[in-house]
Amino acid sequence: MSAQRQVLTWGFLLLVFVGLFLLLGAVITPFLAGMALAYFLDPVADRLERRGFSRLWATALITILLLTSVILFGALVGPAIAAQTAGLIESVPGWFASARDWAMGLLGSTGLLERLNVDLGSGGADVGSTVGSTLASVGDAAATGGVQIAKTVLSGGAALVGAVANTAIALVVAFYMLLDWDRMVKAIDAWLPRDHAPVIRRLAREIDAVLAGFVRGQLLVCLILGTYFAIVLTLVGLNYGLLIGIFAGLISFIPFVGSATGLLLSVGVALSQFWGDWIMVAAVAGVFLFGQLVEGNFLSPKLVGDRVGLHPVLLIFALSAFGSLFGFAGMLIAVPAAAAIGVLARYALERYFESRLYKGDAPDAQAEADAAAMIAAVTKDQDKAEAAAVVAAVMTDVAREAKGDDAVGPPPKTSPS
Repeated sequence: MSAQRQVLTWGFLLLVFVGLFLLLGAVITPFLAGMALAYFLDPVADRLERRGFSRLWATALITILLLTSVILFGALVGPAIAAQTAGLIESVPGWFASARDWAMGLLGSTGLLERLNVDLGSGGADVGSTVGSTLASVGDAAATGGVQIAKTVLSGGAALVGAVANTAIALVVAFYMLLDWDRMVKAIDAWLPRDHAPVIRRLAREIDAVLAGFVRGQLLVCLILGTYFAIVLTLVGLNYGLLIGIFAGLISFIPFVGSATGLLLSVGVALSQFWGDWIMVAAVAGVFLFGQLVEGNFLSPKLVGDRVGLHPVLLIFALSAFGSLFGFAGMLIAVPAAAAIGVLARYALERYFESRLYKGDAPDAQAEADAAAMIAAVTKDQDKAEAAAVVAAVMTDVAREAKGDDAVGPPPKTSPS
């Protein structure tokens, strides 16, 4: 099959895959989640097999432990997260109103509002004032939107049932995928085009190294940080500390962004809750500063190390792009897709550096070294005239090879010694 025909065939299959993904994005979300679980748990199953377990019993044990963890998390932490989410949404309008009143009072004490012709008589802003109307509209929008979101969250029974159903489907898919993972890998390897199988295997190994080394390590870092933030903020007594801590841990895969976002959220809540008690506000800020210190100096070097990972900008772009195109299902494949894009980009650069587009027509260093070795071998037992002829012939062949000319001249004739 010609190269052009192969490109057309694989391009058509890619378009079909993308089309099916767009049509079935919501349906295949639990299946993608199950596949992701099976992929990340496959090394655990392999270790259990090396310890004497059969594949079936290893898969069953992992699934039971995973199901138990999900049930315990949902029973113990789920209600608290739901309650804190509803409380946080209900508190947002009050925070906006308090911030508006504080800002208007501060501006009024400085005399700035009088210069801007703002009336402080009714709630802090004259409708005709740009500053006052902007602050008032922001507060009203936050109040209206917060109440509506709170009602939606509190009345989301159908969404809860759907989430439970999708979780159950994902666990069932993970069980069967984990059970047959090695057989599926062998089957896919047998389907590879024979001409390109070595390159595909190499790229697949590199993608797996990124996902296994960087992503697994980074997920473990996020899990540890989220657990630490949630527990310590709750012990400190911060309102919504559990929710803020888990959220900060989940986005800790972006260096500094997770801790910085959690720091801003927690300090904002602490200022509203502990206003005037600056020791408590400093304690809340210290939780995130200490977490960032431990993450940068211990967790990331030990768990992630210096493996070739994913650039944060590429990861953010992949999450945004795939989430926008395919919804939540797209976010599930964003990280593997980012890993594949990074590996393919490095492979493309490697091929580019080896191509004539980069090197030009000049003979490369290896060709020159080979020519020098041939000349040295010939000139040992021949006179200078014959050596000059050999030099000219070899350099001519090297130049032809550099230009892509396969017609290499005959070897020079040498007189017997």
